[in-house]
Amino acid sequence: MPQDDNALGRFLRDRRTRLDPASFGFDTGRRRTPGLRREEVAQRANISPTWYTWLEQGRGGAPSTDVIERIARGLMLTEPEREHLHVLAFGHPPEASYRAEDHVTPRLQRVLDGIPQGPAIIINATWDVLAWNRAAARLLTDYAALPKPQRNVLRLVFSRAGQQSNTSDWLSVCRYLVGTFRASVARAGASQDVTQLVEELSALSPVFRDLWAENAVTAHGDGIKRLHHAVLGLIEMEFSTFTVEGRADLTLLVYSPATPETAARIRDHLARD
Repeated sequence: MPQDDNALGRFLRDRRTRLDPASFGFDTGRRRTPGLRREEVAQRANISPTWYTWLEQGRGGAPSTDVIERIARGLMLTEPEREHLHVLAFGHPPEASYRAEDHVTPRLQRVLDGIPQGPAIIINATWDVLAWNRAAARLLTDYAALPKPQRNVLRLVFSRAGQQSNTSDWLSVCRYLVGTFRASVARAGASQDVTQLVEELSALSPVFRDLWAENAVTAHGDGIKRLHHAVLGLIEMEFSTFTVEGRADLTLLVYSPATPETAARIRDHLARD
């Protein structure tokens, strides 16, 4: 590989020279260049100094995924830097590695709270509802009143009493949800984490068991959802879904009134304490 085309080597060298040797317990004596030495990075990554030097110089052939991961840890790369390293080395981001978390950042919560008239929620790869705004609590579900294990979209749909009568075209909605759920957990690398949930739902709901056996896959997108609200009656809501940047396991769902008449009814309802 010509030196001028060695984007991987330049990135490694740049990250290496930005690190403080003293922070890693290395001697800070006479050094001709800032940052860690190549052999120090190799030591931290548990690889050959010669092999690491060749990588920076654009020689030695393609590295393995394991080597790139070791180097990423050795250089203490951030998650975006790690993804960029994989893109430079292999031409694509790393495989998804699911991290089960039960909260969102205050910034993401403020995004939800900034949507006053439409329900908005954030779910993780296993479709636990991690955060919601006031409109979601008033129009969809009072999530705060539920134990954490029950704040799950699929558990609410397939096991809560009365859920079937609250949603128009219930079976079509269920088929869409199950297909989308299957795609979500695969994209986030969480397939192994849903085994217990799938077994639980299959035992609770023959409908879920049959739909899961279909192995259908559906993409998150947008559409219209018809809900039977206890106070407002039938309401039509448009929904859109967004993946949270840098977090393939988190999805933002935003609902908006489908008609001006529905918007006015919702606005009046939300105005009441």
